[in-house]
Amino acid sequence: MKEPTQKPLFGPGSPKLDPPERPNIKPRRSVAKAISWRAVGTIDTLILSYLLITYLGPMFGAPVAQADALETASYIAITEVATKLVLYFLHERAWSLTGWGTVFRKDRHRETMRRTTIKTGLWRVIASLDTFALAWFFTGSMATAASIGGLEIFTKLVLYFFHERVWARMPFGLADQRAESTA
Repeated sequence: MKEPTQKPLFGPGSPKLDPPERPNIKPRRSVAKAISWRAVGTIDTLILSYLLITYLGPMFGAPVAQADALETASYIAITEVATKLVLYFLHERAWSLTGWGTVFRKDRHRETMRRTTIKTGLWRVIASLDTFALAWFFTGSMATAASIGGLEIFTKLVLYFFHERVWARMPFGLADQRAESTA
């Protein structure tokens, strides 16, 4: 008579070593992240644009009255809301399709620092090119646009990194596939 086989404690058949399934990231999470980031990013762009148009514009031969500087900075920031909401949503959805850089700890999925860092860098390239294009369009000065896009690289890298770390700890919009499959 043949004895029933037991699953090994460790090895390919061990449930301890089976990688947990990635959570199902709902589109509402991507929307909420896009809106929260856009609020932070728009305020940063408005302040940077205003300061750089006001103080660097004259250095590049484009003196601007303070009222005009605020109006131009507002146009850049408001237009950026629309363009970046779309770009950020697409960026988040693309990242949600890959499980690279996620780990399962304490019964929850977490992003690794490497994933957050690479997401931050990639997003910053996309977003800075968008800001540069908008600033150039509204100011007519490539130098002013480059200064706005260039400086925001640094401020927004820091802001975005912390935004990602806060969202990495929030369960909003995550559905554990194991819980969904048993339901």
